[in-house]
Amino acid sequence: ANLAQQALDAGIKVDIPFTITPGSEQIRATIERDGQMGILKNIGGTVLANACGPCIGQWDRTDVPKGVPNSIVTSYNRNFRRRNDGSPDTHAFVTSPEIVTALTIAGDLGFNPLTDSFNGPDGKPFKFNPPSGDELPPSKDFDAGEDTFQKPPEDGSNLSVDVDPNSNRLHLLEPFKPWDGNDLVNMPILIKVRGKCTTDDISPAGEWLKYRGHLRNISENMLIGAVNDENGESNKVKNQVTSEYDDVPDVAKYYKANNMPWVVIGDNNYGEGSSREHAALCPRYLGGRAIITRSFARIHETNLKKQGLLPLTFKNPADYDKIKPHHRVSLTNLSSLAPGKDVIMTVSDDSNSFDVTLEHTFNEDQLNWFRCGGALNAMKKAMNA
Repeated sequence: ANLAQQALDAGIKVDIPFTITPGSEQIRATIERDGQMGILKNIGGTVLANACGPCIGQWDRTDVPKGVPNSIVTSYNRNFRRRNDGSPDTHAFVTSPEIVTALTIAGDLGFNPLTDSFNGPDGKPFKFNPPSGDELPPSKDFDAGEDTFQKPPEDGSNLSVDVDPNSNRLHLLEPFKPWDGNDLVNMPILIKVRGKCTTDDISPAGEWLKYRGHLRNISENMLIGAVNDENGESNKVKNQVTSEYDDVPDVAKYYKANNMPWVVIGDNNYGEGSSREHAALCPRYLGGRAIITRSFARIHETNLKKQGLLPLTFKNPADYDKIKPHHRVSLTNLSSLAPGKDVIMTVSDDSNSFDVTLEHTFNEDQLNWFRCGGALNAMKKAMNA
């Protein structure tokens, strides 16, 4: 806001889109009360809703058509391909709020606010002074903003949630089935993922977020951004039953309809990025039972456990290279699964088979999640005990 005020004092406003996203209702109310929001609006900025916004693709961008190469600068904390506006042609550069503001006002990515100047509307050179700001005084504290919390009734046992069965936005969840106590055998590999696979690749955001309350619909985006190691393409995998190539979600639905649990083989740091719950919900909903990788991003690994999936890692990371997309895999002796105990995976095809040792990070409580079919099932079971 200090940089924006310097520009306003010189009669300068922004000529390119400048968006501001309050991180919460508390932040929105506080910067409105203390004047920063008014300054940012006066210079030409647009204050968006208190939401994740462009940080996860909730950005109805209209200034640049998709398919046009362009660059943006943001102070959001991630800049994966397609992250902010859903376009693979947008190059996003992450920097501080001060640098974003200075570059936006200057309208030049090559502008250095420490040394450079530009002409204002009066033709005189304008140069920023180093920004400064006031600390929030303890006597003021944050403004809590509008209280929109609606307290639930003391007894909700006789209440039901009615959802239009034809809704495309809302879909009542059915509990996932508990583990039946049997080993998981002869499972097809839905996809062997090559290289980086973020939660944006597993469950893209953007326009898909309108379905975040409808698990069946949002599952249509599952793994469509992941690169298939077999052909180097995204969203094109071989159905191991029909031998036809199809979209990843469609092949998963085929396996599910034919009672064939499946697995995913992943590379290093699988699931990095935001803690997107749908990146774990969708594989579970479409019949996945295990995600087997060289390594996991920690939060995604825990999310998979919470949905009753088995996140497993190769004890020898080089074993990833031994797995081929046509292989079937079996996970045996699951009844003796215990913290710190390795899992043996048998990999087979029509000609031979071999064993691969897998590791896991389950503790006893998390193993109970798997056995109950997910953390919510485990919690319900404990409440009813």
